[in-house]
Amino acid sequence: MTTTPHRVVIVGAGFGGLETTYRLAGAPVEITLIDRRNHHLFQPLLYQVATASLATSEIAWPVRHLMRDRREVTTLFATVSGVDAARRCVLIDDGSEVPYDTLVLATGARHAYFGHDEWETWAPGLKTLEDATTLRRHILVAFERAERETDPAKRAARLTFVIVGAGPTGVELAGTIAEMAHHTLPGDFRNIDTTKARVVLIEAGPRVLAGFPDDLSAYAQASLEKIGVEVVLGQAVTEINREGVVFGAKLLEAKTRIWAAGVRASPAAEWLGAPADRAGRVQVEDDLTIPGHPEIFAIGDTININAWEGKPVPGIAPAAKQQGKHVAETIKARLRGENKGAFRYKHAGSLAQIGKRLAVIDFGKIKLRGTIAWWIWGIAHIYFLIGLRHRLSVALSWLWIYARDQRAARLITQGSSKVV
Repeated sequence: MTTTPHRVVIVGAGFGGLETTYRLAGAPVEITLIDRRNHHLFQPLLYQVATASLATSEIAWPVRHLMRDRREVTTLFATVSGVDAARRCVLIDDGSEVPYDTLVLATGARHAYFGHDEWETWAPGLKTLEDATTLRRHILVAFERAERETDPAKRAARLTFVIVGAGPTGVELAGTIAEMAHHTLPGDFRNIDTTKARVVLIEAGPRVLAGFPDDLSAYAQASLEKIGVEVVLGQAVTEINREGVVFGAKLLEAKTRIWAAGVRASPAAEWLGAPADRAGRVQVEDDLTIPGHPEIFAIGDTININAWEGKPVPGIAPAAKQQGKHVAETIKARLRGENKGAFRYKHAGSLAQIGKRLAVIDFGKIKLRGTIAWWIWGIAHIYFLIGLRHRLSVALSWLWIYARDQRAARLITQGSSKVV
């Protein structure tokens, strides 16, 4: 008698989805891994592609290549449009369906503009490789256009870079753009002084890196200001348009605007009619299942769960990986007729880079800042990259930037002469 393998469908090949797939190795299951992109992306370093520090190939890997030795895994390059929970099938946008016995939704998050979706046209966010190369083009073209601009006011607008949101992504972007303007580019231009570029970081809250302790937040702000970033706190942006950004009832003319202020979960909650918070994140049970659907799990940025000593689990890569591991172990336990139990998040620490020799790290009782934190930050990120070649490539790129202030990925692509 032939036993049909348990069918597991995983939607999303990010940190959570990939970890679930890896951890199910050897289990009596057939896995279908679906993603609308053909690559797994190391999002923590996405801003380094946007700021010309790394190439796209250094932080992304084809999913099919990663799964080439897993014969039980079928990879589908497709866009999911919904879930029919009653019939237990995933709906694809071309009208096809993928049946499942267990479903894992690891669909991530998208940008949130707090009811002003029209701002996305003028202030793109940073979630995908396409976003990163678009931002890289905007940043580099801004300097190129400024080189040709003869009107002082228009040149100043070209050389003004505004980042909205002072979380880790905003801080990392602001610090890197400032260092590029002050250290990488000055010798490359003849008509402009790139050190005169303005990098303005705007935060509606009272401090940068709100998720970090007060002393590390204060150090990060002081470090940003030291390398030339203008930090504006307690000011909400009220408008973003073709000319620039409005905050404090004043318009700051800037041709490069970057959104790093908020995210919204994928429409997974809408697909299932499941309870969700204001950001659209599914309110899951303590074992990461959808209420009323024990056969459906949701993980990563898709969900909201208070599993960190009673606090919400942060939307970071280590959390998604821990959740993916828990889901895989739960599936294997169920196949044995056992129960895994509730998910509990273990926080390993928070890290943020400020500049090429500056970072902050919060390990709880141990807090680090400065150069030593930067080295630990770099080692930690290199460790989590996939493959020796990528680790060596990124390490060499960073060492070159550290020693020579040169960024090898300064390529203008996607229609080189057009910028908003």
